[in-house]
Amino acid sequence: MTTRILLASTLYGAATLAAALDADRFAPADRTLLLIANNAATPETTPAVDEMPGFEQLRGRFDGVLSWNEAIAPFHPGSWSPRTDDIPLWERYLRLLWELGDDNVELAVESIQVSPAMAVAQIFAGAPVDVYADGLMSYGPTRNKIDPLIGTRVRRLLHLDLVPGLKPLLLTEFGVRPEVVPTEVFLKVLADLCDTAGELPRLPGEPALLLGQYLSALGILTAEEEEDLHVRMMRGAAQLGHRHVVFKPHPTAPARWSRILEKEAERLGVELTVLETPVLAEVLYQRMRPVLVVGCFSTALLTASALYGIPVARIGTSTLLDRLTPYQNSNRVPVTIVDALLPDLTDRTAVEAQEQPLPVGELDELLRAVGYAMQAKIYPDLRRPAERYLTARLDDRTWRYFKRRRLTSLGLPGAIPSQFAFIPRNATVRRVAKRARSLKRAALG
Repeated sequence: MTTRILLASTLYGAATLAAALDADRFAPADRTLLLIANNAATPETTPAVDEMPGFEQLRGRFDGVLSWNEAIAPFHPGSWSPRTDDIPLWERYLRLLWELGDDNVELAVESIQVSPAMAVAQIFAGAPVDVYADGLMSYGPTRNKIDPLIGTRVRRLLHLDLVPGLKPLLLTEFGVRPEVVPTEVFLKVLADLCDTAGELPRLPGEPALLLGQYLSALGILTAEEEEDLHVRMMRGAAQLGHRHVVFKPHPTAPARWSRILEKEAERLGVELTVLETPVLAEVLYQRMRPVLVVGCFSTALLTASALYGIPVARIGTSTLLDRLTPYQNSNRVPVTIVDALLPDLTDRTAVEAQEQPLPVGELDELLRAVGYAMQAKIYPDLRRPAERYLTARLDDRTWRYFKRRRLTSLGLPGAIPSQFAFIPRNATVRRVAKRARSLKRAALG
């Protein structure tokens, strides 16, 4: 007996797995089980995947649905992993709990670099692993070094063709081959989910759709800064002439709401609808056909543009490129892709023409340079391509994707000139600078 366990933490991920099954991207198995992990900060107050509108249209593809949260309670899926000595006990426990017996287990997981995917892979130590990507991070480097005992078990990377012509970098250090989940099959799965439209409130036709994210929950922005970002989205849409706006908060965003966005809508003369039902953005694309989708760096921006042909615009990416720390932050690649490919909301001409700031070919070169700067030890073979790109392409437009200090630490083109490299490390210079700042503050005070 062979039992395949597919791990999902989002409805989008579950839809990706369903499309892969429909497209025969998995070999036959005796049983296929969907293992759901609720990674929200407070899972007790956030609907899990199998509780979200639309999941019932996916359930029939699986022989059973399991809960990772229940299996490891009271631990949190995003932070728990088994101690090495306890792994055999955990495997025995899960085989008993899930009635696996002595079945051969195969795994398909997302984000294998971190838990819960890493924890599941550790527990089923002999199981072959497929990794699937439900977002833009697959185009970037593996966020940290993976134990070869796990990395060498990964057979392939299943991903959606969100940027046609661009190949994923994720897990290439293990020679993992990428495999595309056919777009037409994925769209068919999403069309099935559209049957949940009856559970949605009445929405205006052809509005501008604003996509919220969970940047404050990730510590990238403060709650106030994120709220201001939403207000800027609305202002930008209003300046482009849109009078019907729908705001979709991220499903795992903190349960926090103020009247600031609503008051701004009243001031601008905009009809605002806040969609509180947790539903995929792709369902909304089919349900109400927005004339514009606005966001920061959500994957849904690329699905709108690449899969549905809906005009899109970005806002706030420049701030995030500067704010993300450390430089290795795995969100850097999605932000870079959106910033490089999509028009800025404040540029009316670019939005109306749907201008693409950077060709896909140059984007591939850029991401290899960014990927090396992020994870030089994991991808030493990318040094030469990174040097070539930085030597030829580093200018006022592309500097935003790099940090001079990072380039200096790696000895790459664009680094601080060698004759000045001692300054940040010189204790005397730092003391003088600190003293000067203190005197300036005292004088201004």
